[in-house]
Amino acid sequence: MENQVMVIANKESFIIRVLMKKMQESQIAGCFVNASVSAIAAAWNDGTVPVYYMDSHEAIARDVLQYLQDRLLQEHKKMVFIGEKADIVELKKIVPADLILEVFERPLNNEAFISVIIGHFLESDAGDYKKSILVVDDDATYLNLVRDWLKDTYRVSIVSSGLQAIKWLGSNKVDLILLDHEMPVTSGPQVLEMLRSDAETAAIPVMFLTGKSDKESVMQVVALKPEGYMLKNIDKDELLQKLDSFFRKQRMAF
Repeated sequence: MENQVMVIANKESFIIRVLMKKMQESQIAGCFVNASVSAIAAAWNDGTVPVYYMDSHEAIARDVLQYLQDRLLQEHKKMVFIGEKADIVELKKIVPADLILEVFERPLNNEAFISVIIGHFLESDAGDYKKSILVVDDDATYLNLVRDWLKDTYRVSIVSSGLQAIKWLGSNKVDLILLDHEMPVTSGPQVLEMLRSDAETAAIPVMFLTGKSDKESVMQVVALKPEGYMLKNIDKDELLQKLDSFFRKQRMAF
């Protein structure tokens, strides 16, 4: 889907029409949508960046903001807000900071707005807004399978041993590690211990991948207190669902 700016407001004012023209001149696709959940849902696509524009003396539409927040969480996106200083203060009480790309006080600086949008699309196209996952497993076939499953939603890196993972993390950042529990030479628990003992990697969330589903094996995995675990026979849809749920909870906790 094409990247587009969705300008959301109670009415298409002269100022909004000027903004839409400025976007057009900068070759930014845009559309105006009335501030209602149904209208926003109908116009939304995969490349949408919502811009909530508030004129003076308007109340924030709580149902619209709740819908936007839920949608942004689901799709790992951010929004832009334009309003008076008091409106911005109110917005920040409702919407988590990591879902806000930028806020602009009225009167809007159109050039600054255009610059932020262009920069966002460039970074988004490069995958900079995708969460990063490192998958660690000694089974090359399984590694490639998981990478194929996740690559459209996340930035995925793969390594085939615990020591490679430690080396990779020495020069790379990651949002989550999927770690094979049963690996030769350096096992998953040993890798986790090394990660937790190093200040640079101690806070990285780790989920174990395990091929054993019996109660004793699962209890051994859980006892290590990872952020979670998944059986290796998990299918694509369930894996994506579990990862999405994990990142949602992480955002809400933030």
